[in-house]
Amino acid sequence: MEYKWTVLTVTTVGVLMSGIDDRIVIVGLPQVAAALHADAEQAIWFTQSYALASTIFLLLIGRITDMTGRVKIYNVGFIIFTIGSALTSLSLTPNEVIMFRAVQGLGASMLFTNSAALIADSTPAKELGLHLGINNLAYRFGAMAGLTLSGVILAFVDWRALFYINVPIGIFGTIWAYKRLKEVAEPERGTPFDWVGFATFTTSITSFLLALTYAAYGFGEADLVAVLSLVATGTLIAFVQYEKGRKFPLLDLDLLKIREFTGAVTAQLLNAITWGSMLLLLSLFLQLVHNQTPLQAGLELLPYEFAFLAVGPLSGRLSDTYGARAFTSVGLAVMSVALALMATMGPATPYLTVVYYEVLMGVGIGLFSSPNMSSVMGSVPSNRRGIASAFRAVFFNVGFTISLNLSMLIMASTIPYPVVSSIIASANPAAISTVDKGLFSLALGHAFIVMAIVNAVAIIPSIMRGKRTVSRVP
Repeated sequence: MEYKWTVLTVTTVGVLMSGIDDRIVIVGLPQVAAALHADAEQAIWFTQSYALASTIFLLLIGRITDMTGRVKIYNVGFIIFTIGSALTSLSLTPNEVIMFRAVQGLGASMLFTNSAALIADSTPAKELGLHLGINNLAYRFGAMAGLTLSGVILAFVDWRALFYINVPIGIFGTIWAYKRLKEVAEPERGTPFDWVGFATFTTSITSFLLALTYAAYGFGEADLVAVLSLVATGTLIAFVQYEKGRKFPLLDLDLLKIREFTGAVTAQLLNAITWGSMLLLLSLFLQLVHNQTPLQAGLELLPYEFAFLAVGPLSGRLSDTYGARAFTSVGLAVMSVALALMATMGPATPYLTVVYYEVLMGVGIGLFSSPNMSSVMGSVPSNRRGIASAFRAVFFNVGFTISLNLSMLIMASTIPYPVVSSIIASANPAAISTVDKGLFSLALGHAFIVMAIVNAVAIIPSIMRGKRTVSRVP
């Protein structure tokens, strides 16, 4: 087997596991919250802690990867992610789930940062879009399996089994990665690590995400949000100024001089803000408004994933020939239309109508995702792919985290926050009153329409990236 296919298969196991874990909590969120007697804020932190930890460590991992080699860090990531999964399954309190999900997030940052870089290192430029598309397809398949498996597990077994599933996959993937992967790119050995940059970046991004979370979920006072916002702004300015004069920066800001790279990561950031909470909102709609069980909700979300599976690999392959810009821009437009249509859903909306909206959304993300990733990784020099992949992942994770916060903030501004909290944490959706279901649908609709607007704005940087030129890849 050619090494490019070895890398693809090994990294596919990693993203498959990540995809399963990323989605497996979504359908079961109300049930896990009820079992642990968690309130809405704690329940959302079951996903937020994962996203926050993986975001904080992405640039650290990206820089260390360029310095020490991708394979070593990737293998350690598998181990940490597997341990985090096992510890999460043993948690007895909401705070333990939050803490151990953060451990998973650290492992995920190692896997997520290195998967695309390993593929880019070993794959010819003319096949890069196809291979990244297949890798992304594995993530989506894992996400699809996570949605379905969570419903099946919760129908027959305790919620802890939601996390057991990653343990055997993680053990297998760890052994396989250790035996099969080898370093292809030359590490920048002996170069200094930018600890000042890491400290200022970590402080800035943590303060920013915490400020958003406290503002959205209502357990932080306005003064705390203001202080965190000021700290985030001040340390971001300090980070940017410090990085400009560094020979070996934590975040290579010179990458932003590459037009294609800047357009791609900016479009990804805005898209992640809209995409991040979409499935969670749909799951809440199906369970709490349409009174579906976790298993039914998981199955009813599958049309979205099937649509992506049908379109994603094809768009990745075609973008290798025709460039990424047209596919990403059309995909963003289709997603914006789908989100706007989802804003019209209510208790009386037929499920077939929901299916139509899901398929439209799946087609849109399928057109956008693989070509955009190929555009990011194919526009930078080979020796900067580790930090470029981390850059991409940071933009994605920040957008993803903003999405969850923004959605809750919009919903809480539509109906009283205690009502939102009580509905989300309800152990018996059938007991929710008709009036509250209508109000909750209205709040969901407002969140969807804002997401549609933000996603439409992403079309601008997508178009402005310029034409994709495969020959530019070293």
